[in-house]
Amino acid sequence: MLLEIIKFFIYSLLIVIIAKYVLVGLLRKLAESLNLSAKTVGNIAGLATSVPELLTVSFSAFAGLASASIYNIISSNVINFLQYSASIFFNHNQRILKNMAIRIDVILAITTILIPIILAIFSIEYVPSIIPMFILLCMLFYYINHNAHILYLEKQEAKIEEKIEKEKKWVKGKTKLVVKYSFFLLITSASLYIIGNALSVCLENLAEFFGISEVILGIALGFITSIPELITFFESQKYYNETSNIELGVVEATNNLLTSNILNLFIIQSIGIIIYQCF
Repeated sequence: MLLEIIKFFIYSLLIVIIAKYVLVGLLRKLAESLNLSAKTVGNIAGLATSVPELLTVSFSAFAGLASASIYNIISSNVINFLQYSASIFFNHNQRILKNMAIRIDVILAITTILIPIILAIFSIEYVPSIIPMFILLCMLFYYINHNAHILYLEKQEAKIEEKIEKEKKWVKGKTKLVVKYSFFLLITSASLYIIGNALSVCLENLAEFFGISEVILGIALGFITSIPELITFFESQKYYNETSNIELGVVEATNNLLTSNILNLFIIQSIGIIIYQCF
């Protein structure tokens, strides 16, 4: 069992290293190559950092640990929000939260935490019939997010990004760079998937050995799978703070949070329900 504990720490450390020194850098280079907006980069980061949740929820559901997968998502979304809040305060970017688009996104992120609580209060089970509601809510949340940015942030973002664009040098071989960074991003996501798989198996072995309940196991998995978001929240703001465009750093971090939480609750949880019911 000592070996399992050692493996647990090694796998956790690998996730941190890959997220901080590989994933974040690739996302930034891909964004610069494609001239992507901060909002789009945040969405991509949210998608990439949700890979560990997809893995742990899928394998927990496949193993018949339905409660573990549910609490994994709840834990991940709560921890994501706490990490996001900490990154805002540590970077002294609280004033940017006054922007209405950012506030709306934060409210939506909080709602992804409240929905499971409401389901629990009314004893609503996670069965296939709930999936259509999750899909509709997913679409609604993205619709609100999109329109909020058009109303309150689009012009401001365009001016800032136009200024940044003028300061950039033209990159030769742009298409090749995009293909290159996209390929490495897929490899990185696959690496997080593989390591996350090994980590979840290791944690399940430890939970079984020490007699840990599914609820505690799910919460523990939530902590582990939220590590990539912690890195991207801080790094996005650090990057834009250095270029004196901190508003875009908060926009990117906020969309990272929102996309990650939306995918976790509505899409990944739905996948977990389907796997659990089928196997």
